[in-house]
Amino acid sequence: MLTTQELTQTEWQVADTIAYRLVLHESDHNELRKTIAYLRAYSDREHAGKQYFDYLNTLARNGDRIGHSRQTPGYLKSIAEICQQYLVAYQDDVPAMLRILGWAARLMLYYKATGPIAERPEAPILSERESQIQVVNAAHRFKVGQKLKATVLSIKANKVTYEILSTIKLTTKEPKKAATLTEGQITTIEVVAIKEDGNLKTVKCST
Repeated sequence: MLTTQELTQTEWQVADTIAYRLVLHESDHNELRKTIAYLRAYSDREHAGKQYFDYLNTLARNGDRIGHSRQTPGYLKSIAEICQQYLVAYQDDVPAMLRILGWAARLMLYYKATGPIAERPEAPILSERESQIQVVNAAHRFKVGQKLKATVLSIKANKVTYEILSTIKLTTKEPKKAATLTEGQITTIEVVAIKEDGNLKTVKCST
């Protein structure tokens, strides 16, 4: 049985957005579940993710012939459009698609049970990396003068790219230090400037 912990933060955002928009379009979660069953049945096939979207498009085009009610074509069209809008980035990762769709179907029931829903501002869906950076920034209150461990990722002339806290990447000019550093080296950096939102803006080597 899936738990929310098995979804990454980005996957959860995608599942929630798909569910919300499908309910907003008055789609049917049972129709979504049928498409999930199709994906699960053929998940071991090559290009199964792409074939799933082809299947959705076929359903949307032929909804008036295969539907059990007048509403079915609209349901299928919404599912095809919304899933392709938010899920296509995962077409090469079928297990992730199944996780996201499974939770989207459950969330549809939740949103329907809570009563009529209205349009809400569409929040941008962060990439996995953006989500990781957001979590790291939220967990640390950076201060000017603070010292942190960092890994030297690359050196180009006097520009050095650091990876800080195994997540945040920053490039800075190091005219006095670049020649003494090597790629892969773990060093100490000092926080020079912070953005208005509290995230790191500028750092320098302090070793």
